[in-house]
Amino acid sequence: MSPTADPATVLVVEDDPSLNTALTTTLRLAGFRPVAARTAAEGMRWFAHYSPDLVLLDLGLPDRDGLTVIRDIRERGTTPIVVLSARNGEAIKVEALDLGADDYVQKPFGVEELLARLRAGLRHGVQARGAEPVIHAGDVTIDFGRRAVAKHGAAVKLSPKEFDLLTELALKLGRTVRHKDLLRAVWGDERAEIQYLRVYMGQLRQKLGAERIVSESGVGYRLES
Repeated sequence: MSPTADPATVLVVEDDPSLNTALTTTLRLAGFRPVAARTAAEGMRWFAHYSPDLVLLDLGLPDRDGLTVIRDIRERGTTPIVVLSARNGEAIKVEALDLGADDYVQKPFGVEELLARLRAGLRHGVQARGAEPVIHAGDVTIDFGRRAVAKHGAAVKLSPKEFDLLTELALKLGRTVRHKDLLRAVWGDERAEIQYLRVYMGQLRQKLGAERIVSESGVGYRLES
């Protein structure tokens, strides 16, 4: 059986209602978890709430230019951004890429090409954080590009939050990651309720083994290699 995990979350920020619906439907059928927004303000609100794995962003938004959204997202981290825009001038493409976009897809577009760009963006996002596409931690295999986890070769079903926590541990394989660093990376705020972290980490340790994910009381957690 191939390893499987909950699908990657893609935030779609597109103001055209019909295109927004078409994109979210296409992404869902392709195995992604789409979250839809039609304005920059709504997009940033969902970005903070869902911590998406990738942002698919239109530049022509009704409340703000999409370029400013790229800047805002980059101030918050390395989440991959794929621009989807009808603007075809070289200058605007260069500006979007210089601000931190990972790719630029021009409308109209082919569905298969768009999906390939999204998959590439997800892989680049993992690599930008210093991880190999696949990490082996003892009997646990983590495939970042597919968001898939296996133990002894058998698929392990993880929730999005569980996978995000495992990613943070895998990026520092063999080293202890402090509670506040995990809260900041996964919930966006080191002051978030630590009980959330304990609940999710407890579930993760049950699925992967307490010997694989070690808890250091009062300090943090470590993924053993």
